[in-house]
Amino acid sequence: MSGYSILSLGDILAEKGEDFCREILSCFSCPLNPDVEKFLTKRAAIDFEKQSISRTFLVYASYKHKKVICGYFTIANKFILVPKSAVPKTLGHRLRKFAIPQSPGGGFVISAQLVAQLGKNNDYRHLISGDELLKMAIDKIVEAQRIIGGKIVYVECEDKPQLTQFYERNLFIRFGARQLDKDEQDEMAGAELLQYLKYI
Repeated sequence: MSGYSILSLGDILAEKGEDFCREILSCFSCPLNPDVEKFLTKRAAIDFEKQSISRTFLVYASYKHKKVICGYFTIANKFILVPKSAVPKTLGHRLRKFAIPQSPGGGFVISAQLVAQLGKNNDYRHLISGDELLKMAIDKIVEAQRIIGGKIVYVECEDKPQLTQFYERNLFIRFGARQLDKDEQDEMAGAELLQYLKYI
């Protein structure tokens, strides 16, 4: 997308080192979603990058003649279980191509790319929309899928209308829910995260 620069946290780590990364990430603020802020600013993003658990990308925009982090996204590979009854029949036929065979009626076990984090920097949130940030994440996943294959992307979110409406507006389909891990319970409301997928 024009007007934005997308930089890999891994590349910045390799070129500038961990101290530099911690310094630039410390300016990120997302009070509406403490989990999104904590992941980026409290070492998890750096640790996950170094361990190859996930890949984080920083989105820069120009503001008052300087480049600022207006948002970021993190992607990872995961296996998901999609119940057959949770998706329309046509989509079920498409998912079958990518599924590990299960017993009859057991659903689809699929290797898919997860948009694990998606957040805007509160100080510069007016510089980018959530739709633009999500499209950047999906475009990056499409690049990866050209090399490794696949057509599925999925997300997990809290059961909040502004989040569920956001993903449904971007043509994601709900397929299930996951119980919160212990380390997630302090940051999020409710007992579970809703799961959505999109065939791209």
